[in-house]
Amino acid sequence: MADEAMNGETTAPVRYDLVVIGGGPAGYGAALYAGAAGMKVALVERDRLGGTCLHRGCIPAKELLETAAVWRTVGEAATFGVNVAPPELDFSVSQERKQRIVDGLEAGVKGLLKRRKVTVFEGTGRLEADRTVVVDSDGADPQTLAGDHVLLAAGSVPITLPGFDRDSSRVMTSDEVLALDEVPGRVAVIGGGAIGCEFASMLADLGAEVTVLEYASQIVPGVDIDIAKALTRAFSKRGIKVLTGCRVTGHTPAGSGGTAVRYTTGDSSDGDAEASLEVDAVVVSVGRRPYPDHLGLGDTEVKVDERGFVVADERCRTSMAGVYAIGDLINTPQLAHVGFAEAIVAVQDILGEEPAPVDYANVPWAIYCHPEVAFAGLSEAAAREAGYDVVTSKHRYSGNSRAMIVNDTEGLVKIVAEREADGTAGRVLGVHMMGPWVTEQLGQGYLAVNWEATVAEVAALVQPHPTLSELFGETMLSLTGRGLHG
Repeated sequence: MADEAMNGETTAPVRYDLVVIGGGPAGYGAALYAGAAGMKVALVERDRLGGTCLHRGCIPAKELLETAAVWRTVGEAATFGVNVAPPELDFSVSQERKQRIVDGLEAGVKGLLKRRKVTVFEGTGRLEADRTVVVDSDGADPQTLAGDHVLLAAGSVPITLPGFDRDSSRVMTSDEVLALDEVPGRVAVIGGGAIGCEFASMLADLGAEVTVLEYASQIVPGVDIDIAKALTRAFSKRGIKVLTGCRVTGHTPAGSGGTAVRYTTGDSSDGDAEASLEVDAVVVSVGRRPYPDHLGLGDTEVKVDERGFVVADERCRTSMAGVYAIGDLINTPQLAHVGFAEAIVAVQDILGEEPAPVDYANVPWAIYCHPEVAFAGLSEAAAREAGYDVVTSKHRYSGNSRAMIVNDTEGLVKIVAEREADGTAGRVLGVHMMGPWVTEQLGQGYLAVNWEATVAEVAALVQPHPTLSELFGETMLSLTGRGLHG
């Protein structure tokens, strides 16, 4: 914070080892890591600490998905001989619980920053020459901070579609869905990526009639096609209609406050077939764009590409000396845990510790729809495109004892491995999973991929029984040619 002399003249601003602009997972993660290393750190946040992930993303979305899971569990209780009255949903209680969790985690972040002696400034941070940061706050004079290093972590915002202006009731993005006070009867989810599938799953569980409209040829781009197909089938069994290869062209008001979504498909032999879908609400879930809008980068040496991403190298260094960028602001997977990893890389580079860059091709992905999806490493198609000769194995949860016990047997594990010259399975290239709690099971698959373990090495490890995770071990064991159960 700038000091002012007794005569009213402003002295040089207080200098920090690191000034961070943005208090989401990437930004506060960098501040915490730098604070742990003994650096003098300032953190500037224009909204609330925790960023999109905590307030309008990961955490509230997963809480509402857990509400859906509880609803689903109660509805299936009779299968276990537990007879209960038909459940009733009080969505306001779930929203209140969600907010308690969010507020508690935000308080936790504040406490961690305080213990690491990070100075937090409320306001909009703007980068200027010589690594100075001007903080503009409503109703207060601007403050100037000086940093030996500056780290940009301003995050992202939802992408909208032309003609689909948000109105918080009929056309929504993730921001509005997470603030719903009631569940719409009929919903079109535009976009079948991770976020779209999570919202489709949650809304369907809570009683909505859901249709997913996806432009690509499969939902959850990046996951192995066998998993995507299995998820599409699982959604269909639950009444979720999935349409791929769709191009949404617009919408028009329909009766009772609804809207008719227009889209084209390639199903017609004469060209694209036109269709429409009448719904009560539209959820636009086509991704997020970087949000450098308030950083003032146009007057600096920091380069921004044509899509709005700040250009950074493998150690998150921008084109301006001493300035770093991490998280959704750069063109890397938009995942909170990737932001944490980039925060560590950037701070270690500042400290001169020669960090290993993040291996973006092998980061873990976790999608909390039902059934869950989780994966790390290459899909079979991606491995072949990369020039690998591969061998694969798939095992389904339908034969897993623990899955039977918890009454959740939909899904499979698929392992992609490099084929050795003798035809045997060698290094593990990818692990792709769909099924009960696979987001919690991916850990050993992620380690196998990133430690470049071989199938034989992983297959030799003992898996506990009865567990869901032993299906991963069984799938590995089958790749040795000597599986136990299939």
